[in-house]
Amino acid sequence: MLIINIKALVQVREKIQHPVSGDAMAILPTISNAWLLIQNDRIADYGTMDQCPVLDAEETIDVSGAFVLPAFVDSHTHLVFAQSREEEFVMKIKGASYADIAAKGGGILNSARKLQELTEDELFQRTLPRIAEIIKTGTGTVEIKSGYGLTTRDELKMLRVARRIGRETPLTVRTTFLGAHAVPQGIQKEDYIQSILEEMIPAVAAEKLADYIDVFCEDGFFTPTETETIIEAGKRFGMKPRIHANQLHRSGGVQVGVKTNALSVDHLENVGDEEIQLLKNSNVMPTALPGAAFFLGLPFPPARQMITEGLPVAIASDFNPGSSPSGNMPQMISLACIKMKMTPEEAINATTVNTAWSLELQDHVGSIGKGKLANLFITRPIPSLAYIPYAYGSNVVDRVILNGRLV
Repeated sequence: MLIINIKALVQVREKIQHPVSGDAMAILPTISNAWLLIQNDRIADYGTMDQCPVLDAEETIDVSGAFVLPAFVDSHTHLVFAQSREEEFVMKIKGASYADIAAKGGGILNSARKLQELTEDELFQRTLPRIAEIIKTGTGTVEIKSGYGLTTRDELKMLRVARRIGRETPLTVRTTFLGAHAVPQGIQKEDYIQSILEEMIPAVAAEKLADYIDVFCEDGFFTPTETETIIEAGKRFGMKPRIHANQLHRSGGVQVGVKTNALSVDHLENVGDEEIQLLKNSNVMPTALPGAAFFLGLPFPPARQMITEGLPVAIASDFNPGSSPSGNMPQMISLACIKMKMTPEEAINATTVNTAWSLELQDHVGSIGKGKLANLFITRPIPSLAYIPYAYGSNVVDRVILNGRLV
């Protein structure tokens, strides 16, 4: 496939030696008036139109007026779930808090009850429309967590579905075991933690179902000490840590993430100077989830301060039925620009190369380079890159190419 007359080829990076951080986040390497060649499932070559080779390509696409970008890498989702929770949305409108809803058996426990009733195939089929939805808005790589099972059987079921998505859809998928998402009703927390340590983690590892392990480190859920215990157990079975940190309170999640050398700490609605300084002295990726902050009416993560302090920032959707029922990455870019005061260039870096880095896929996806996976999207003809966040609510994605094929 040969793509010609590209208004600008965006995020051209042959080698990714480190995350994009600090002032460099405002730099987005582009080639104007470009072409790009795909062979099989890989990017074979690219350059400016004045040097475009004469090729007998099977398919030539003229995209005059359009930009070509690497497909988004969404590094934090709960994409596999049984059912939406709009009834809780109405409760929030009437004044109920996240904690209020959880105390009434809603929230995560609500999703767990619904998921436990479904077979593995039913759960897969219910997830497919969401897969189509996120592909349509430009996502090519996604991390999928468990955490709505809360029993060994159902956590394994979720992770098997997530692995199946990676096999049977065009998405590149990474999976995360999040058994420590909440404590089921009728079980003491200590007993549930023991089941995570002694049953769930070994069972997940035995089937090689999870690349990573995560814990919801938050007041009323799992303490920093409990989080560290669970994370270290996962590490012993080869699962690298990523942590839900500092969403509702300054919960100590960032501190545990730095201590355990997590790949990322995600949410960060409630962080201060202490957490930022700790992150500066680590290799942990700060990951903002602006969709959750928007939907729950929480403070937005201080991305501007983190970038000024020289940190990298990643942005993911947190697609889930309770606190961020959207996997629309262009919308997350809009929220990052409008509410977190990131520039369009910073937000695009945060949703491509930095999220790829946090999933250890920086050499394969999230940027344009020879030999990298041909996961791309073509915009509609638009005046500039800034139009992507500016036109919030509009889908500027015209066509999506995953694994070298139009989807």
